[in-house]
Formats: sequence, C-alpha cells, structure tokens
Amino acid sequence: MSLTVPAGTSLDPALVALYKDLHQHPELGFREHRTASLVAERLRALDIEATTGVGGTGVVAVIRNGPGPTALLRADMDALPVTEDTGLDYASTVTATGADGSVVGVAHACGHDLHTTCLLGAAQQLAGDLSSWSGTLVLVFQPAEELAAGAQAMVDDGLYDRFPRPDVVLGQHVSPLPAGKIAGHHGAAYAGSDSLRVRIVGKGAHGSMPQSSVDPVVMAAATVLRLQTIISREIPSTEVAVLTVGSIHAGQAANVIPGEAELQLNIRSYDDATRQHILDGVGRIVRAEAAAAGAPEDPTVTEFERFPVVVNDDDALARTFQAFGDWLGPDHLLDPGAGAGSEDVGILATSADAPLSFWLLGGSDPSLFTTGDLSDPALLKVPSNHSPKYAPVIDPTLSLGVTALVTAARAWLPARTA
Repeated sequence: MSLTVPAGTSLDPALVALYKDLHQHPELGFREHRTASLVAERLRALDIEATTGVGGTGVVAVIRNGPGPTALLRADMDALPVTEDTGLDYASTVTATGADGSVVGVAHACGHDLHTTCLLGAAQQLAGDLSSWSGTLVLVFQPAEELAAGAQAMVDDGLYDRFPRPDVVLGQHVSPLPAGKIAGHHGAAYAGSDSLRVRIVGKGAHGSMPQSSVDPVVMAAATVLRLQTIISREIPSTEVAVLTVGSIHAGQAANVIPGEAELQLNIRSYDDATRQHILDGVGRIVRAEAAAAGAPEDPTVTEFERFPVVVNDDDALARTFQAFGDWLGPDHLLDPGAGAGSEDVGILATSADAPLSFWLLGGSDPSLFTTGDLSDPALLKVPSNHSPKYAPVIDPTLSLGVTALVTAARAWLPARTA
C-alpha cells in the first residue's frame, strides 16, 4: 500500500543545492558562522533586511509589508556531535573539537539544515508575493537549540527590543513521520529537560589491591541502577517522566582503580512538582551511595542544560491546523500526544507573551509506510532524529516544509486589501 502525498511547492533546484551544502557543512551550537553567513547572503539577495550576530550566531530578518499583525517564523541552525552514517553522497565528513576537548564527528542528525532551508524557501515565496498579504514577518534563524541556549541568548541580546514583537510564534521540526503528514498537540506538547553532571569521588588504588581503594566505578554502577527506581517506584504511572544515564566515564586502564567517576544524566518531565521530586531524588541517591561506600568526599551534582516545557496555545495551533487541513486534508494531520522530546522554541513565545504554534513535519520516505498513522510499524524501523543514519528524504519533504511555513504564515497575516 502506498500513501498519497499532498502537493507542496515545486522543488526548487537552488534550495536542494543549498540544503545539500548545509548538510555537508554542519556546525555545532554557537559555531554556526558559515551557516549564518549563507543565510544572511540569501536573505539580502531577496532584498530582505537581515541582521547577523544576534545571540551570538543568530540571524534575524524582517519583512515589513503594511499594517497588520506580526508573525515570527523560526528555524534552528545547529548540528550535533554525531558521526554521520547515512551513506548519502552529500553526507557530512566534518569533525570538530567537542566540549571536552576531544575530536567529534558533526552531522545534521536532527534536521536543522532542513529547517533552515525551508525557512529560506518560505521567505523567498512570501517576499515575492507582497501583494497578497499584509503585516510584518520576523524570520528567526536560531543558533544552539541542541544546547538549550540559543533562544534565550537571542532574547537576552535584545531580540524583542531590536526587532518587532510577534503576535504569534510559528515553527516546525522534521520528524520520522512519513513526508506528507503533519503532527501537532495542543497544550503541553514537548517535555521539559534537565541535564546533570554527577562527579563521584573515591580513592584510587592498584587493581590488585581493591581493599586500599574506595572504588568510584562500583559507586557509579550502583548509582546508575538505583537512579532507575526514581521513575519506576517514586513517580506515579500517570505522569510522563524519563531518567536516562547517557554517559559514564572513569579510569584509563584495566588494572587501575581510578579516583573518581562522572555520570551525565537527562531528566524529562512535564510537571514542576514531578521535576523537583526527580531532581531531589537524584541528589539523595547520589549522596547515599557515596556515604554507603565510605567516599572520602561528597559527590557533586551540577545542572548544565535545561529546556522548559513547550506549550502550544490551543487557539493558535487550531488556527494553524485549520489552514493545514484546508491544504492537506484532515487525513494528513495527526495528534502525536505529549512527547518526551524537548525544544527551546517556547522561550521565543513566552518572552514575547505571544502564543506558540509548533508542529512536526513528516520527513521519511512515504513508500516505507503502509498506514502512515502513529501505529504504522515502519515508525519502529526508520531512523529517527539524533541517529547517525537520520536524514530526511529531500523530495517531497523540502517542498512540503516550505509550503507548511508559508501556509502557517498566511493563516496569521491577512490578505492585502486594495
């Protein structure tokens, strides 16, 4: 069974070339210098006012087109410290120095290159058809979404003092759904996220003399296992909450008990009380395991990254999805429910006291799917965001992504009167 794919705009060869270029030249958060330069160059070629260096490497463009509301369209630009394994002829081979000083592969494994290209395509269409709409468009090309820092950096750099304050914030994120599907959830749609670094201090010794040590590897292992009980035994099953230990580092040699270990863990939650309970539980367990082992020094828990909960305004999402339904038909619209993924786009809305309408754009090859809904077994097989094998299929995702942004903008900007 093949899915029906709705029409987008015609596939612009120049946008395809730009997308492949961005995909081959990914840049980590707050290092998007080349990307920002290309974005500004494209905007200025369209005679669109553009400002670079906002919030570090962000770009803001403004299209003023007479009286009316102000709509903000947002795309993020940064890549991930992931080594690409897609096999594409335009795959990234870029490396960079990571935060810890090591050399890491860099790839657009989350699709931000597509977001950037789609917003440039939408800017081209809307700037080229000024006679059909009225109002102001603010185009935000945001850095460092993956660091949970770019949106706040732009706000702190005077985003809404230097540029028009929006009446609505609009944005999209490519997803493993089949191209042609758009998904959005009313209310709290994407989880808050806290990333923590835990330093466990023990006492090093020769591997043959464990009695002389306070082994931080054993402490770390016990801590990892015990942390899982916070979600499974302390949080009600009706609450959405996740705790993942994604990194553990200790020692350099098989026959040396090291002096310390480091864990990095991530918490996802929707409720402030649940979040605080988990954070308190992490501190309690880390300290208790260290005390039980007779650690010579108290462990430390440091938060280094936080995403707030993303809340879609009910009326704003309904208005945008009404326009999507008129374009795509209701069969192409999905409600994925509240997801455990996180985003910082909500900061752009809350800082402006504006409603948010944020949706997922299908980006996988439709031929891989049967039903195309959220129960489709293909969703368990296609690569997802942050996978080394993740890359959206260009056709039809790119043209549909451009049309989605244009359609959303037009839902908020009135037709121009003679």
